[in-house]
Amino acid sequence: MAQRHSLVGLTVLALLTVRPSHPYELHRFILDTHKDYITGLPRSLYHAVERLAKDELIVPSKTDREGRRPERTVYEITAEGRQELVTRLRQLLEKPDPDRRAFVAAVSLMGCLPLPEAQRALRGRAATIEGVLAGMEAHLRAMADSGLPAILMLEVECEQALYTAELGWIRGLLDRLDRGELDWETTVDVKRAEM
Repeated sequence: MAQRHSLVGLTVLALLTVRPSHPYELHRFILDTHKDYITGLPRSLYHAVERLAKDELIVPSKTDREGRRPERTVYEITAEGRQELVTRLRQLLEKPDPDRRAFVAAVSLMGCLPLPEAQRALRGRAATIEGVLAGMEAHLRAMADSGLPAILMLEVECEQALYTAELGWIRGLLDRLDRGELDWETTVDVKRAEM
């Protein structure tokens, strides 16, 4: 799923772990919960549902009709879809990506992972970021030592500040999780997802 499906598809899979739904219900939930990393609604949502169904990560479970409204197909997630969700969330949480929307999406949906897996992925990300920051610091020192004007290093300083802030937030979140300050109810049946 890493390259096959978008953040919209990932969100659809996560929402379908809560309950089977039709695309309109998913659209409303995305809007109501301010999943702002999703763009192009509603078209992107309907395309994601089509792709997920084609790949058999979700399947139609029934068709509803309310009054004079058109029929709506209700979808549910498959065992393969659950496994794809768990795998993709782990990857997005663990591996920093220049597109920070991916991390925001993963944080938004990480309740789909068992707590120990989420903590392990976040610790892996923190370790990677620590390495990136050490490399940036060495790069900035080398650039300064070479006499390069500071104005030409601003983008590296900006990235350094963003990674530093992210690392601080991750450490704070891990502390909160370690202290049990956040309710954690996994929505994905991991045993079924690992089949």
